[in-house]
Amino acid sequence: MEEYHLIGERLKDNFMKIVIVGGVAGGASAAARLRRLDENAQIILFERSGFVSYANCGLPYYIGGVISNKAELTLQTPESLWNRFRIEVRTHQEVTHINTQDKMVTVHDLDNEKVYEESYDKLILSPGAKPIIPNLSGTDSRRLFTLRTVEDSYRIRDYVTENNPQSVVIVGGGFIGLEVAENLNDMGIRVTIVQRSDQLLDILDYDMATFTHSKIRQKGISLKLGSNVIGFTDEANGITTHLENDSDIKSDFVLMAVGVLPDSSLAKAAGLQLGIKGSILVNDKMETSVQDIYAVGDAVQVIHSVSGQNAVISLAGPANKQGRIVADNICGGDSHYKVSIGSSVIKLFDMTIASTGLSEKAAIASGFDCDRIVLSPASHASYYPNSKVMTMKVVFEKETLKLLGAQIVGYDGVDKRIDVLATAIAFGAKANQLKDLDLAYAPPYSSAKDPVNMAGFMIDNIARGVLKQFHWNEVDGLPSDGRVTLLDTRTPSEYARGHVNGFINIPLDVLRENIQKIDKSKPVYVMCQSGLRSYIASRILNLQGFDAYNFSGGYRFYSAVTNEQALCKGTYPCGMDR
Repeated sequence: MEEYHLIGERLKDNFMKIVIVGGVAGGASAAARLRRLDENAQIILFERSGFVSYANCGLPYYIGGVISNKAELTLQTPESLWNRFRIEVRTHQEVTHINTQDKMVTVHDLDNEKVYEESYDKLILSPGAKPIIPNLSGTDSRRLFTLRTVEDSYRIRDYVTENNPQSVVIVGGGFIGLEVAENLNDMGIRVTIVQRSDQLLDILDYDMATFTHSKIRQKGISLKLGSNVIGFTDEANGITTHLENDSDIKSDFVLMAVGVLPDSSLAKAAGLQLGIKGSILVNDKMETSVQDIYAVGDAVQVIHSVSGQNAVISLAGPANKQGRIVADNICGGDSHYKVSIGSSVIKLFDMTIASTGLSEKAAIASGFDCDRIVLSPASHASYYPNSKVMTMKVVFEKETLKLLGAQIVGYDGVDKRIDVLATAIAFGAKANQLKDLDLAYAPPYSSAKDPVNMAGFMIDNIARGVLKQFHWNEVDGLPSDGRVTLLDTRTPSEYARGHVNGFINIPLDVLRENIQKIDKSKPVYVMCQSGLRSYIASRILNLQGFDAYNFSGGYRFYSAVTNEQALCKGTYPCGMDR
C-alpha cells in the first residue's frame, strides 16, 4: 500500500484546513479520502442544497416510486460524515465568492440569510453541472420542472402525487429525459418526448439510437424528433408547449431535460482559467490555474483518452475518481487522472443501452479514418433457455486498428460486454486483439465465442482482407441496373416475410448448387438475417473467384434501422435464424 505523507502548507503551525465546495460525487469522495489519508486536517464541506453524497442517477426512480424511501437516495448525511470521518458539512450554504489572494471564501447561509467568510489552505471546487434552461417565454411556469437535486425530485413527485396529472411533455431525449419518461409512463401518465435532433441519446450513432425510438413508441410514448421548442404558455388547467414547425402540445406539466452545462460561475468570477463550454480548466492532477485550488466532477475539462481532444464528461464515475486524486495530491501523493472515455449505460424499460469511447460520428468528427462492424450475437449460449439477441457496433481506426468505441443495445449481458470493451480501450488494445481475450464461459452466461471475441474475429478478418463489407446506409446507393448482383441467403420463408428490393433469394445451404446462376464478372452484395450466413456465403463466393461483400448487421439490423422496428428478443443457434 502506498504511503502518503502530509506535506500541505499550514498556517501558523496549525493543521491544514481544506474547504470543499459541493458535496455530491466528487466533493464527497474527496472529503472521505482526505480523512483516510490525514486524521488531523480540518475539512469543511459546503453544499447549497440540503443533501450531500446523494445518488443523482437514482432521482428519476424516486419520482416513479421504484425507490420509495427518500432516505435511500442519500448515501451519507451531514451527521454520518461527521460521526465517521469528522467532516464538517454545512448544507444550505452557498459559496458566493473566492478571494484567491487571501485564501478566503464568502459564504451565504441560506437558512438565516447571514454572510460570512471562511479561510482555507486548500480549496476543492465540485460545483457539478446545471440544467440548461433555454431563453424562452414561459420557462418560469410553476408547471415546468428541472431535475438536478434531491429537492427537485421531491417537487416533481409531490406534484404528481397531489395533482394526479394525466400528461407530461419532456423536452430532451438524453439520459434524464428517458429515465423520467420511463418512470412516468409506468405510472400511467401520457408522455410526449420532444427532441431537437433527429435521434434520442446523442452519444449514440443514429443507427443504434433507432432501437430506443422503437422501444419508446412500443410503450405508447409519443416521440417528436427534429422538433424545436419555441416557448410555453400557462393555461388555467395546464401548460402548452409551442413547437417551431409542429402543432402545440397541451399537457399537465413539463420537464426540461435538454442537457447540462458546467456550473462554473464561481470559478469564473475568481479568475480561474476556463475551458470548453465554460468548464474549469485543470491539469491531470486536478489543479486549476490558481495555486491551491482544485476542481473535480461535471464542471471540469478533461482530455478524452481516445480522441485526445478536450471534453466535458458529466458522469458520477469520473467525478468520484477525480475526488480521490485530489485528496491524494493534497496529502503529498502524485496521482494523475488518466482515463476519460465516457462509458455509460441506461435501462429503458426491459432494454439496456450502453456505450463507451467514441461513436462513429464522433470518431469522424475527431479526424479518424474509421470503420465499423455490426453484429447480433446472443447474450448467452443460444441452446440454453432465454437467450436474447444484442446488437453490437464496434468502431476502430482503419490503418492502425485502434479500438475507438462501441455501442450495444439488448436485454441481457449488455453491461458485461460494454465493460470489457471499455477496459480494452482504456489499456490501448487494438480492435482485432478482442479475439484473444480469455473471457469466462458457461452456457447460462455466454458462448464459447463471446460476443466480444466475435467482434475481434470480424475485425481481424477485415484487417487480413478475408472480409469485405457494406452497410445499411449504402444499400440505397447500390446500382439497380444489373451492374451488381444483390443476393439474400436466408430461407425462403424469411425472405417472404420481408426483404430489400432488388435482392434475389438463394439460401446459403443451396448456394453451391446454384452458384452458376450468379455472374462472376459482377460484384456480389450478400445479405442474411444477422450477418453470419451471408459471411459464409461471401467466403464461398470469394474462394470461387467472385468479388463478394457481406452486409454488416444483417437484414434484422437494416429493418430495425430503416423502419424503427423493435429489436427481436429471441435467438436461435448461429446460422439458424428464422
